[in-house]
Amino acid sequence: MEATNIQVLFFQHVKNSLPPHLSVVDEVAELLNISNDSAYRRIRGEKTIGFEELQILCSHYKISLDQFLQLQSDAFIFSGKIITDSTTVFEDYLQNFQYFNSFKKRHLYFLMKDIPPFVHFQVPELAIFKCYFWTKSILHDEKLKGVKFALDDPRYDSFHDISKKIIDVYNKIPMTEIWNVESINSSLRQINFYRESGAFKNMGDVILLYDKTEELINHIERQAELGLKFNLGTEPESSSAEYRMFVNELILGDNTLFAELDDTHLTFLNHSVLYGVATKDERFNDAMFGNLNNLMKRSTMISTVGEKERAAFFNQLRNKINEYRAMM
Repeated sequence: MEATNIQVLFFQHVKNSLPPHLSVVDEVAELLNISNDSAYRRIRGEKTIGFEELQILCSHYKISLDQFLQLQSDAFIFSGKIITDSTTVFEDYLQNFQYFNSFKKRHLYFLMKDIPPFVHFQVPELAIFKCYFWTKSILHDEKLKGVKFALDDPRYDSFHDISKKIIDVYNKIPMTEIWNVESINSSLRQINFYRESGAFKNMGDVILLYDKTEELINHIERQAELGLKFNLGTEPESSSAEYRMFVNELILGDNTLFAELDDTHLTFLNHSVLYGVATKDERFNDAMFGNLNNLMKRSTMISTVGEKERAAFFNQLRNKINEYRAMM
């Protein structure tokens, strides 16, 4: 293939990675600090792109030249950043979901080990508790050393608005989730751990968190029944996003998130509890999507159908909550 054709295909690859409302010409011109006319000439292959310019574009758009040029390599390019505070966690969730919603065709697939953190944002009390857990036990914030948890602690007031924004945006994205009955364990164990370690200022908050967890589970069951996503305490609308739920009794997931965005696929892998890395590598994403499809074929769909199986599954989750209540 001629170098000119490779360059044109490269910029087509860049264009395909952009949300529909962004102009590839404007993006390239701004990144390379050149005029729009110069950007056009590079995009059309009329002017050869330099190595430094190629490095800038590949770095910004996380493009692997090995993958793009179809060179034989076992390497996959992932991108991500290390989060340093709970505010950044919330902001990243919001930005990612806003990005997903910029695409006309969008769908998320979640292979669940735990209930996704952002799903807890349906309930303000659970959002506050998750923030405390992340900041104290994962980020090891010295400001919380020796500080007991209380739902009325004003230090968490600033998270109410952003957690509501996150769930509003998240619920606009069609979703497929693969659950296991163990998926609820992490949230329940976190509450119980802090209870046993004396980290609650008010034991009434423990009871309330278990109640709110059950309230969230009841809402998810309602979503599964209707096959639609909507905010807790409201009813679905004609424009509500699709919600599909599968149960796999044998496989406990690893919190992998797979995104279909028009013609682009993204895989997000969880690491170190809070952090994540993402790749657009076509080989990796094709393999991941094939794996997800195989898992769904071997799972039981309980959204919109399977009323008996759905009731049995959610009753198992409620029984687990009751087991932890009984420990008090």
